[in-house]
Amino acid sequence: MVNGMAFIFYKTITMKSNFIKRSVTGIIFVSVLIGCTLWDAFSFGLLFLLISLLAVNEFCNIINKEDDVDINKRICMLGAAYLFFAFFYYGIDPSQTNIFIPYLLLLLYLIISELYLKRKNPINNWAYSILTQLYIALPFALLNILAFHSSGEDGMSQYNPILPLSIFIFNWTNDTGAYCTGMLFGKHRLFERISPKKSWEGSIGGGVLSIIVSLVMAYFFPFMSTGVWVGLALTVVVFGTWGDLSESLLKRHLGIKDSGSILPGHGGILDRFDSALLAIPAAVIYLYLISMF
Repeated sequence: MVNGMAFIFYKTITMKSNFIKRSVTGIIFVSVLIGCTLWDAFSFGLLFLLISLLAVNEFCNIINKEDDVDINKRICMLGAAYLFFAFFYYGIDPSQTNIFIPYLLLLLYLIISELYLKRKNPINNWAYSILTQLYIALPFALLNILAFHSSGEDGMSQYNPILPLSIFIFNWTNDTGAYCTGMLFGKHRLFERISPKKSWEGSIGGGVLSIIVSLVMAYFFPFMSTGVWVGLALTVVVFGTWGDLSESLLKRHLGIKDSGSILPGHGGILDRFDSALLAIPAAVIYLYLISMF
């Protein structure tokens, strides 16, 4: 009985410690992201350049633990950094499309270099190297498309932090709504094969909360109509959920719980931005299609 009470006490202390750790990390994480995004274009660019590099580094670390994979982490990180810089510069001055040429050369290097390295499985190296660029580097770089908007005749753009920030706000509200609703009413599994805890009820709850937040965004930031804001929220909810499931599939395949440990109590960078990796490109496509009508 004494041992049982000691175990319960230990579990209680551990859970309380983990909750405090998660809360503190979460507050700092959200504060830094919001603060840097709202401050100015330079702090926004610096923050997400760093996040992109950390995410690619994290991905390469977990992938290179596989027996038949050996990708060049430095070149993959260099590609992510340059792609973000290229989109950042293009966002400021859309006429400078030649900024992307060096990046194309780097992609060619990733392919051609495997001809000479004589590694165990060059096909896997090709696939995972390109995946670092498509799955991680490109979505973070596309945040610049959301952040910069044409200002008129001079062809230069102005920085607007609200649109890229809204992607994360909708993701956070969706996660919060899905968690609370799922805990209270969740009965029907959404995708049990990959994520047994997610439910349809939770997903609907997260979507409803995100729509409510989009109405608030439309009221305070009327540079887009209410309908467009609601559509953006739904786009982020749907593709953010797929993004979450995609990273869960990756981790299940690799047999790991977290992608890293850089964020105490929250795992790695990929764990925190998994939803955004699909939501950002989807948001860019959605807003582009809306602009055509």
